[in-house]
Amino acid sequence: MDRVLYGREAVFHDTGLAARLIGLRGQDFARVAFEHGEDPPVVVFTGGRGMGKSALLKQLRNTYKGATPLALIDCDRIEPPADHGPGWTELTGALAELAVQLSPRVTGAKSVQFPRLSLGLVAVASISWTQEDEERAQRDLQRLGPVLSTVDATKGAATNWVTKVLTKLAATFADAAAPLAGLLAEATVETVLEEVFGRFHQKSENWYGSYRNAGGRGKAGLQQLAIDFEAAGRRRQEAEDFLVGALVEDLGQAYKGLTRVGTRRGRPVLLLDNAHGDLGRRLVEPVLRARHDGRRDKVVVFATSRVSRHEGMRHARRLRLPETTHRAPCERGGDVTSGILAVELTPLSAAQTQAAFDRLDPSGLTPAELARGVHRLTGGRPLGVTLLGQAAAETPRAERPALTPGALLDRDVELREDAHPVPVAPALLAALLPQPRLEPFTVLAAAHDEGSARLLARTRLHTESRDGDMALRVRDQLRAEDWPEGPEHFVADPLLRALLLHRLRFADGDHPRHAAWRAVHETLHRHYDQDAFRPYRLHHELALGRAEDAVAHLRSTFHELDVVGWLGRLRFIASAPYPRVAGRTGPDPRRDAALGRQAPDRLPAGLDAEATELHLSVRRLLHAVWLLTDPLALPDDDVTEKLAHELRQLSGRHLTGNSPLWDAATHWPRDIHAWRRLSLPPGREDGV
Repeated sequence: MDRVLYGREAVFHDTGLAARLIGLRGQDFARVAFEHGEDPPVVVFTGGRGMGKSALLKQLRNTYKGATPLALIDCDRIEPPADHGPGWTELTGALAELAVQLSPRVTGAKSVQFPRLSLGLVAVASISWTQEDEERAQRDLQRLGPVLSTVDATKGAATNWVTKVLTKLAATFADAAAPLAGLLAEATVETVLEEVFGRFHQKSENWYGSYRNAGGRGKAGLQQLAIDFEAAGRRRQEAEDFLVGALVEDLGQAYKGLTRVGTRRGRPVLLLDNAHGDLGRRLVEPVLRARHDGRRDKVVVFATSRVSRHEGMRHARRLRLPETTHRAPCERGGDVTSGILAVELTPLSAAQTQAAFDRLDPSGLTPAELARGVHRLTGGRPLGVTLLGQAAAETPRAERPALTPGALLDRDVELREDAHPVPVAPALLAALLPQPRLEPFTVLAAAHDEGSARLLARTRLHTESRDGDMALRVRDQLRAEDWPEGPEHFVADPLLRALLLHRLRFADGDHPRHAAWRAVHETLHRHYDQDAFRPYRLHHELALGRAEDAVAHLRSTFHELDVVGWLGRLRFIASAPYPRVAGRTGPDPRRDAALGRQAPDRLPAGLDAEATELHLSVRRLLHAVWLLTDPLALPDDDVTEKLAHELRQLSGRHLTGNSPLWDAATHWPRDIHAWRRLSLPPGREDGV
């Protein structure tokens, strides 16, 4: 069943980006005027993990399958065949898979045949064959059967041609005097032409006459192709580029000379997931170079890239997804990469997140603010929204009214009907950060900057890497995945940081000691022992569940002249991750403290009545801010009102800085209701 893709209307609308490039409406395959005429750009959807790039390509496949030739591959997952030789590379494997997927008949037109690509793949496959290893040659030839079947299904699927090729190869080995790769390619190609190709398709050999040193002779071109492929380096790249051109040429030939009955209505579509890596570039760049040189084709390429500022897109035209709804201008410039239209996938809006939750859980039993809380936690990242929404829908009805974003992370969810449910937080983390060793990321998620991350790496991860700085390795890996960077957290993305801290808290199963969590925060607590870093020290005390020193510090510094600085320290200290207990039901313990229903275990000695009242007011305020800004909790109207009340009371207590405190009493509740970060100075629009 198709997944509903919220916020992607710019692609799938009747006159959206896909329809205008393919020439067909997705709903009923009615014709749509082509945008860009005969020179369509390569469209690259950009966005980090979890932004729905793969889901978008799959939906494109599901929408247009059967209407026009179409193929989808994941460039990160081209599986090598067992015991393959140098005649197989990721690129040749990808081209073979693309041809097989593109071949089937579609509405109103016959199947697409790939004679040129077949000959090229046959030629380069032969470079690994030896007289002593006939079995490898036989295996490689049989693997080419599906591609040859696009030319003639009956002959390609048969095996008698394989025997004849092997017989001719044996004679070639005996007479070999020239470079073997070229001779084997010639012998193999000749036999395939005779045994598999009909008279019409035999002419496709001539296309290779334009290859280097071929002099217009197709067999000579195929020989040279095999020799270059064996040579590796730049020569192999030239050979691979020509093979990509063979795929494109075969697709183009399928659109020529058609009768009225057989007219194809939409352009062929290549869907290349994870195209930011080496294989993706090797597939896309030959197409871009050919178009830059004026050679036109009818292929529509939709690709995805996790890296938005990729070197291979240095001169791309860049648009955000909503900007492509009605038009997607992409004028070709002097650089090859100007033929790329880089479309940034935007996060889901709060309304789209709510729509997703309403569809997944129409019962309406979850808290009214849950979807908005999930939007704050995930930043609208579609994978996070979908998985947490599914977890809410699968929660027993009696438990749904008490759900929070943090509680959803503790739930199990059924990802596949044929598998047992899995915990949400580890499943989401594995999708967003598929690393073989998560321990370094987990520990360093508690760090604030590179310095504190390196401290944790030295003290908590000294056995992880003996040949370099683990903190810098983790930093580089996050950059390579295009995760954002920020000044306040070593792991800047709120969702990724929350998932890693969840793992730090619960992955070792050490309840109620939580030894790993405690060790990491105690390490940072000891590190920030200077007065200049007191807020950092208190931040980690709060993460350890100890709030009284933070309250005492905020009380003792309350009368300083810099009230905005005091509010900033309050906000920073209260941003500490809450030491949650998994599966706990009932109200959040911070709520009673914020509302004054839970008295402190003890008060500092020597406080007079006025100082005691100030201490208790600051304590209530700290717990209110801690709860209301926690991305794993939900806002509470009573606590929000209490926060405003405490700020107004504190405004009357301060001799010189009452105005910022009064403004905070007005603007901070507005920030909370608008799901914004608490603004500093209070009321500043950018919330800085």
